[in-house]
Amino acid sequence: MVNPNQIVAVVDDDESVCRAIRRLLQSVGIEAETFSSGEEFLDTLSAIPSYRPSCVVLDIQMPGISGLEVQRQLAPIGLPIIMITAHDELSARQTALVSGAVAYLRKPLNGAILIKAVEMAVGGTPLT
Repeated sequence: MVNPNQIVAVVDDDESVCRAIRRLLQSVGIEAETFSSGEEFLDTLSAIPSYRPSCVVLDIQMPGISGLEVQRQLAPIGLPIIMITAHDELSARQTALVSGAVAYLRKPLNGAILIKAVEMAVGGTPLT
């Protein structure tokens, strides 16, 4: 179970996806904050050093900085990352998982699987 003080960051350029994931997570007591781009999320991390979400749900394909680039920049911090995508490409999947993503999920997302992935990411157990 996720600690109620923990926050999950949702980074996706599609506002409806951010909204749906936030509502889903909140429905099971998981607090979520949304970001519309990789740049916005990385800027927030830089501007507020104390801000550290427990987990990041990260879209792979976004304008500007891609999800894979955000993942690369987050590697030194060690935040658990769940990658999501509507365009499943083998090379992106392999890169994400080799780079440490705890899960790789395809859109449309299965709510129960996403919740389980978040719980596992926050708990430190990879989803296989």
